[in-house]
Amino acid sequence: MNKRIYIIGGKTQARSLAESLNMKKYDVTVINKDEKFCQRIAEVEGINVVLGDGCRVDVLQDADTFNCDVAIAMNDHDADNLIVCQVCKKIFGVKKTVAVVSDSNRTSLFYQMGVDSVVCTTGAITSILEQQTIASKLSHVIPIAEGRIRISEIMVSEDSKMVGKKLADIDLPKIGATIGCIIRSNENIIPRGDTEIKANDMLLLLSSAASEAEAITLITGK
Repeated sequence: MNKRIYIIGGKTQARSLAESLNMKKYDVTVINKDEKFCQRIAEVEGINVVLGDGCRVDVLQDADTFNCDVAIAMNDHDADNLIVCQVCKKIFGVKKTVAVVSDSNRTSLFYQMGVDSVVCTTGAITSILEQQTIASKLSHVIPIAEGRIRISEIMVSEDSKMVGKKLADIDLPKIGATIGCIIRSNENIIPRGDTEIKANDMLLLLSSAASEAEAITLITGK
């Protein structure tokens, strides 16, 4: 059975995420209090739509949130997203909750309050879902500088040959790429040459468009 993903609140980004996940064959439900937004998203085949305020327990109950696998809170206000995640987890038993925040300084608070994943962009949400549901090695790629530079998010699996290696032992600079950051649990690590890569690290790879594929192959072995 496909993972059931609920997207609660949000506007343009929520629609883009819903359509993307729908194309990947997830079972997507959108809960939104904006009637016009719901009408537009309902035009997309395969997406379930519930009109209502996702901060309300009765609305979540009507949406059958008891059967939700991943709840993503994308409201405009961080406090609303915290409420949604807590209600989904504590009342409806949702296993994984994701909250979008506008203020990165609130990230640690959200984790302390029981939210499973806290992100500041919808692009990172896709990465989290790939890690938690289909264990993809490469989860998301962001082009910048008109596509000349790429930022790739790569998950290091437990059986990866990269586990235990130091950054200096990887020949990425030779092919025009570098690891800009390592995300390890709730910690962001700016790596040095002696930084050791561990299983389940998320590597943020910076590369040229031309060297991207070779760099990803070097890291993932595929």
